[in-house]
Amino acid sequence: MSAQAQFSSAAAPFVELTDVGFAYDDRKVLSDITLAIPRGQVVAIMGQSGCGKTTLLRLIGGQLRAAHGRVRVGGQDLAQLDAAGLYALRRRIGMLFQFGALFTDLSVFDNVAFPLREHTDLTEMMIRDLVLMKLHAVGLRGVHERMPCELSGGMARRVALARATALDPQLILYDEPFTGLDPISLAVIGALVRRLNEALGATSIIVTHDVQETLKIVDRVIFVAGGRIVAQGTPEEIRTSAAPFVHQFVWGEIDGPVPFHYPAPSVRDFFLPRQHA
Repeated sequence: MSAQAQFSSAAAPFVELTDVGFAYDDRKVLSDITLAIPRGQVVAIMGQSGCGKTTLLRLIGGQLRAAHGRVRVGGQDLAQLDAAGLYALRRRIGMLFQFGALFTDLSVFDNVAFPLREHTDLTEMMIRDLVLMKLHAVGLRGVHERMPCELSGGMARRVALARATALDPQLILYDEPFTGLDPISLAVIGALVRRLNEALGATSIIVTHDVQETLKIVDRVIFVAGGRIVAQGTPEEIRTSAAPFVHQFVWGEIDGPVPFHYPAPSVRDFFLPRQHA
């Protein structure tokens, strides 16, 4: 079966991880992760900092290889792809990086045009029309001649979203798309994530800490803690969950299973040796 035919199949989950584990040297980050994300859904991956959320995105995008288990995207086993196959797969994936990651020396227009020029043989006239259409979709057609330094944080994130969708991807990955945004910009980006996913018929995976805004736009939430999936469900199930970790995270409570102190020897062990030195 060709890569395109595999992407067209709607029978299987679009993204599927089975018993996946990963470690940086001797530091285990993920253990026995199993999840399936259907085509067309917007799914959030949540958890405290350092729990492995961004590592999951990198595994799905093929930047990292699982130590064990299987990662399948669009019907393809990433471990079985050579470099050419992996690059072909990535052309079907859009990525919105934290803070946008626009090319600072390129104009807004050229930022959005970059993937089109890099991966297609379209004429400049066609690229111009596509870029302006993508910018229009995020409400920023009027800033196509500006440089990134002339944009607000919210505008830069919207330009980055236009770039991430330039090739009409079937999978869009978002790494903390709401970080540093004011409430209005945050709501705008959230609405665009949902609207563009539906317009493209894509599948979206969002790594985020912004609970309340995310619950308005996603179909499902997956919680990760200690390198494992500890809970998952619809937004309503997550809001009403009695699971201690989920409840503490969703409602931002100080007391709960997530401690204030990072694991360390006792205060006595830290200070008494110094006092007697």
